[in-house]
Amino acid sequence: MESYVTAENVEAKAAAWLERIRSFNEHEMRLNARASALLVVDMQRFFLDPASPTFTCGGLAIVPTLRRLVDGFRWAGRPVIFTRHVHHPGDLDRGIMGWWWEAACIEGSPESEIHPDLAPMPDEKVVLKHRYSAFYHTDLQTVLPCLKIEDVVVTGVMTNMCCESTARDAYYRDYRVFFLADATGSINEEMHLASLVNLAFGFAYVTTSNVICAQLSEASSRGEGTSGGGETLPGFARKGAKPGGRRTISGPWDDGLSKCCHRVPGGRGGWCDGGDR
Repeated sequence: MESYVTAENVEAKAAAWLERIRSFNEHEMRLNARASALLVVDMQRFFLDPASPTFTCGGLAIVPTLRRLVDGFRWAGRPVIFTRHVHHPGDLDRGIMGWWWEAACIEGSPESEIHPDLAPMPDEKVVLKHRYSAFYHTDLQTVLPCLKIEDVVVTGVMTNMCCESTARDAYYRDYRVFFLADATGSINEEMHLASLVNLAFGFAYVTTSNVICAQLSEASSRGEGTSGGGETLPGFARKGAKPGGRRTISGPWDDGLSKCCHRVPGGRGGWCDGGDR
């Protein structure tokens, strides 16, 4: 099955998605870099391994973009906070999720680890969660106030599940939410776009990684609360550039029905083959 988005065309796709939700995406905000944090939600092998029964093709497509964001926030001296969705091997914490979904990401398993291209630094916070929202019964709601965070940038997988749940919960706690169209991913385009519409309408400003990185760089050049030393963010002087000289390649926008190598939920949380929908 063909994925609805790839690393090569995600920038062009995101531009088209933003155009489609433009009438709802009215609460434009500018990142307050000195009070910002990047949330990287569930970018684990459990969701990103093509051999996994829970493979999320949109997640694999955003890895290069997300790596660029992580590098940018680290360079600016702003917190990067990761989440891992895990469950006890004895099913002590699955609850209704054990009925809803057949597969489970077991704590301590290789599948539960974050993608190696996005591996957290030793001093970076990793939140372990058992439900969709990164706030639900976790210490994230303790960590963010301690870091004096006001602006939360949400990235990761799945757009319509853990990312959207986390964004909504952040909004309920009075955080300003920036939701990135090109750094979140799902199993098909319908679900991804539906979440972008819902969040833009009531919970978040939907934008892109290029916009956030540009605003980080501008804040640093003005010496506004980042540790970039008044320099331009490395690799971001030109559109699509990445640290280390890598470039983002844009492809044509395909407005066809979603295709994805993921299998969509069927029956009791199982997975059935999915194609055009």
